Amino acid sequence: ELLQGLETLFDKSSLVIAQEFKPTEFDWRIGVLDNQPLYACRYFMAKRHWQIIKHDKQSGEKDEGRADTLPVEQAPSAVVDLAVRAASLYGDGLFGVDLKQLGKDVVVIEVNDNPTISAGIEDDVLGDELYLRIMRYFMGRVEQKKRARRYL
Repeated sequence: ELLQGLETLFDKSSLVIAQEFKPTEFDWRIGVLDNQPLYACRYFMAKRHWQIIKHDKQSGEKDEGRADTLPVEQAPSAVVDLAVRAASLYGDGLFGVDLKQLGKDVVVIEVNDNPTISAGIEDDVLGDELYLRIMRYFMGRVEQKKRARRYL
């Protein structure tokens, strides 16, 4: 199955990156804005599945694991610190960093530059303040650009 899948992928690309499977009960998502942690979520795996979303190819239905958000200060510091460091490699914008924690080991799964922010999940702790922080940040960037143009 792997060889057949690789053959299909190599028809479209000269590079294929594989990620080691690391089973965990949940994945962390740390929201990072301007190199600061913004929110901390745990996304639990779908029932009897190895991912947070299980897609049924025949019915088109999907089953999602539950999610919970906690104050950033309550998330493990190793998870939060690694998320901020990973996001900083891409810049100082808004990122959602997915991580797995296996005992004391923490690994980055991916850095999302357009993270999903769902009402009732990522905003569960900060509420409207989450959106206000994001809007203030981007408005500050717009104002900074306007000021810079005045001096050109």
